[in-house]
Amino acid sequence: MADSESRSPHREGSLEAPTRHAIEWKTAEYYDETALFGELERVFDICHGCRRCVSLCQSFPTLFDLVDESSTMEVDGVAKEDYWKVVDQCYLCDLCYMTKCPYVPPHPWNVDFPHLMLRAKAFKFKTKGASFRDRFLTSTDLTGKLAGIPVVTETVNAVNRLKPARQAMEKVMGIHADAVLPPFTSKPLARRFKDQDSANAALTPTPGANTTGKVLLFGTCYGHNQMPELGEDLAAIYRHNGLPVTLADDSRCCGMPKLELGDLESVEKLKQHNLPALAAYVDQGYDIVAPVPSCVLMFKQELRLMFPDDADVQKVAARIYDPFEYLIARHKDGLLQTDFKQSLGKVAYHPPCHLRVQNIGLKTREVFQLVPDTEVVAIERCAGHDGTYGVKVETHPLSMKIGTPVFNRVREADPAHYASDCPIACKHIEHGVGSGKPSAHPLQLLRLAYGI
Repeated sequence: MADSESRSPHREGSLEAPTRHAIEWKTAEYYDETALFGELERVFDICHGCRRCVSLCQSFPTLFDLVDESSTMEVDGVAKEDYWKVVDQCYLCDLCYMTKCPYVPPHPWNVDFPHLMLRAKAFKFKTKGASFRDRFLTSTDLTGKLAGIPVVTETVNAVNRLKPARQAMEKVMGIHADAVLPPFTSKPLARRFKDQDSANAALTPTPGANTTGKVLLFGTCYGHNQMPELGEDLAAIYRHNGLPVTLADDSRCCGMPKLELGDLESVEKLKQHNLPALAAYVDQGYDIVAPVPSCVLMFKQELRLMFPDDADVQKVAARIYDPFEYLIARHKDGLLQTDFKQSLGKVAYHPPCHLRVQNIGLKTREVFQLVPDTEVVAIERCAGHDGTYGVKVETHPLSMKIGTPVFNRVREADPAHYASDCPIACKHIEHGVGSGKPSAHPLQLLRLAYGI
């Protein structure tokens, strides 16, 4: 094909690797209603003509139904107010961009559906605000601090288990009575890391080709307040591999819940708190690891695109890793212990959307495959929970529908264990499978395999 032809705006699809543009969220045009709706119509028309993403989130079936039921059977027949029905179904998983859409940049049509939905959410938040429920659900640091008071912890966890209380919560707050709400802990991660200096004292960092061997754990708000075992399991595994692990001091939420709400100013406030300290650790030779994929993605991608000129953001983005991505990097350098004491049998493994779109491959599966007599069945579909989407009364049924193929695949596999790197997805899958067999986080399984 001639070079001029390859650059034609009419060519079908894109052969280049997808690229992302900076998010111009501080410009006046970003919030201009006319410009926004013009871009929504342009992209919706391209999506209508393609329909490759119909099997992903509910945004696309919603859009296509609106088009097919309109008077013109084209996007121009859809009422502009109905565009919000499409926007509200997007939970920014990024799968359409990374796995399905043939028109992403550098294709001339320049389709970035998730970041267009983000722009629409930001416009809506700026002009209309958000409900108390949505603000509450996305204020993870606040809820964790309040629920972490011992007496409050017991009360909140007890209430969340009572059906009448959950039904009342559904009526008052719009949180679905059947949705799984993770329990809070009265002993957060920071309290469990009090002896980290002594635990690290006997360990000398050994650099690899792309790792320093000196690890800073960004605990995540979920890991601090609801599942501190994540940090404990990670530290045990890493220290078994000669890696000293230090818990980040006074960290706050990465900002992903606020991003999904469209509250970009709150994202900036969280960035201003977290990034200087994290960047200082990088300057001291630390690599950063976080046990929740959404948090890693936030630092690797979203903050980098929101603040392209912030040196601290760029520095942290270059040195943050998924836990298993880091372990495989160490393995490639001959620095990973493979002294496994126990096989895992058949593992049904779900890589969450925010891990898949990091474009690093299935590193968790690669680590599991090092364990003798272990078979991994990877289920590469969205589990449907997607942050607050899975607990809202209006979207919980849809989240269960989206997750049904995953639930069915787990049942069909009949595994010894089933796991997801996203701890919230773990519980959602467990709820959907309904077998009574508990789910596990991959870090928990790897610790089991090591026998530590």
